[in-house]
Amino acid sequence: MRRLVLALTMTAAALTATAAAAQAADDPFAWMEEIEGERAMAWARAENARSLPVLQNDPRYAGLRESALTFLQAKDRIPTVGFSGDGGLRNFWQDAVHVRGLWRRTSMESYRAAEPAWETILDVDVLAKAEGQNWVYKGASCLAPRDRYCLVQLSNGGKDAVTLREFDTVTRTFVEGGFVSPDGKQNVAWLDEDTLLIARDWGPGTMTKSSYPFVLKTWKRGTPIEQASEIYRGTADDVSVSPFVLRDADGKVQAVMAVRSPSFFESEYFLITDTGPVKLPFPLRSSVQGLVGGQLVFTVEEDWPAQHLKQGDLASIDLAALKGDPARASAVLILRPTASQSIEQVNISRNKLIVGLNENVTGQAWVYTPAAGGAGPTTWSGVRLDLPANVTIGVGSASDLDDRVFFTVTGYLTPSTLWLGDAASGKLEKIKSLPPKFDASTHVVEQYWATSKDGTKVPYFVVRPKDLKYDGQAPTLLYAYGGFQQSMKPGYSPAVGKLWLENGGVYVVANIRGGGEFGPGWHEAGLKANRQRVYDDFFAVSEDLIARKITSPRRLGIMGGSNGGLLMGVALTQRPELYNAIVIQVPLFDMLNYTRIGAGASWVGEYGDPAIPAERAWIAAYDPYSNLRAGRPYPTVFLETSTKDDRVHPAHARKAGARLAALGYSYLYYENIDGGHSAAANLNETATRYALEFTYLMQRLVD
Repeated sequence: MRRLVLALTMTAAALTATAAAAQAADDPFAWMEEIEGERAMAWARAENARSLPVLQNDPRYAGLRESALTFLQAKDRIPTVGFSGDGGLRNFWQDAVHVRGLWRRTSMESYRAAEPAWETILDVDVLAKAEGQNWVYKGASCLAPRDRYCLVQLSNGGKDAVTLREFDTVTRTFVEGGFVSPDGKQNVAWLDEDTLLIARDWGPGTMTKSSYPFVLKTWKRGTPIEQASEIYRGTADDVSVSPFVLRDADGKVQAVMAVRSPSFFESEYFLITDTGPVKLPFPLRSSVQGLVGGQLVFTVEEDWPAQHLKQGDLASIDLAALKGDPARASAVLILRPTASQSIEQVNISRNKLIVGLNENVTGQAWVYTPAAGGAGPTTWSGVRLDLPANVTIGVGSASDLDDRVFFTVTGYLTPSTLWLGDAASGKLEKIKSLPPKFDASTHVVEQYWATSKDGTKVPYFVVRPKDLKYDGQAPTLLYAYGGFQQSMKPGYSPAVGKLWLENGGVYVVANIRGGGEFGPGWHEAGLKANRQRVYDDFFAVSEDLIARKITSPRRLGIMGGSNGGLLMGVALTQRPELYNAIVIQVPLFDMLNYTRIGAGASWVGEYGDPAIPAERAWIAAYDPYSNLRAGRPYPTVFLETSTKDDRVHPAHARKAGARLAALGYSYLYYENIDGGHSAAANLNETATRYALEFTYLMQRLVD
């Protein structure tokens, strides 16, 4: 009987997959899925040629772009730094001269000065020109403890796929005969000076359906990459496999792991031993954070009854005990957030655990210290740091040499400040302050709560003029994301302030379900079959704004990108009467086919699988592409994407535009040939995108 059920299930899945393939074949715009296909690129260029003059010929566009360039390229921006193992600070910087950017360093003493003395490590503009390549710097992975040797990640035009090249930060040159891994999506970690752990495309059958690697190998210096030795293999149905080298504060390797991600939100940790991989007993939804005093620190996004842990907890396990007998090692609770809290960030200095905690979407910073419990387990004590209240607090880089850690403090009307804290003593020092980039004296910030369709209270922030007239006439921009446990926290945005608030606009951010504002449960409440709750939350906030007469449908515009772009597509198809402007950035849009487009298969854990009939039904109910209809009151939308986006495929935005055109609707479209998932590869392109977006919003909501 079991075999019969299995056979029937497999047959149903096969039939559904066949139906999906047939639908794709019937899609008149399926040819747009060839990223740089001649026909698709011709269509995109024609759309740019049609749409851009509508916005760039507006007399406001040039001024908006100039304003954007001014704050984007300003030299008084806070240069965000990270501690390096050699005792210095490193930063990546872009400005009007260094468009592609400088990787540079300075000392702490120099950094305290108003004008630090920087030493260039790598000039990406010079490199790109010398090599005739469209290089975009994507970061560097450096070998602890000194961080002298680094694998520099260089992307062609901003794609997620990168080329890895070994770089010596002392000689400031690429290492002759050093490690070089060709272009591709790849996960890498240093084991020692002569060994890398690397997962990449090793040939046919080594990449997942999500377009990420699932075969992990060790690669020795001086040998061809083809001779790397396999140490762990996942499956093609996984999202990806990554290496994880766990080091203590002195850089000594304490454990080597392979991390298998069967879905976007699930991880299996395997200890790599001389006798092969050993699976560790963590629940699928958990995240290892690091090592403090021999204690392995982790969070759980689901209950772990065997260890008496609840969803959202922060806990630790003695690493030696875990390695000795994984099944018998006991966890110790460090922090259990309340219903109004969420753990946003975790970082580790030499001896301390630093936690960024949210309380009703405002920030706190805590320091936890492990203490041996004699014959018993380790215990933890926590102290809250005396940083400003009612703002967002970001936990930045922490030092392995001591217990210094950087914090950022920011709010919608509060220019960002950078603080240096000593996690051991609690001493705090303000190091840098961003000068105001717009006049905030005329505005206030308020938090309201809307009631969603199922009765859930949903918070949102309103940034409005102090003298706002509650007559429904205020041009209002509402932003939201609502997915992947990403929290929308208050932050200082020169773009919003200078280009929107100073021009009389109201700015609103909705903390809808699907995000992480109240922990994993807030996220799970909007997963898969419950996806409509995310959209109902957004509509509830929109209606609340209108009911309060802050704005009206004529003056209300919305914006969102990626998963937020999907949200915009749903708003367009389900409640178009609420909005007069919709900015749809790098969106997911064709949800019935998303798993076979780009990296879409990796997000089944968020949305469900359209190859499964029941899940396809959930998705079909909100899928923007198939739910576009003739004769609906759709506003003229603005679609944005990037040809180089190898995460959310540009076909989503292309097909949305083509279908709108086929149905007779007006819309605007911009496809940046560079840019990756951010739709901008450098500051000039970012300024252009900002100016286009806010020109469109003014045309739709102000005029």
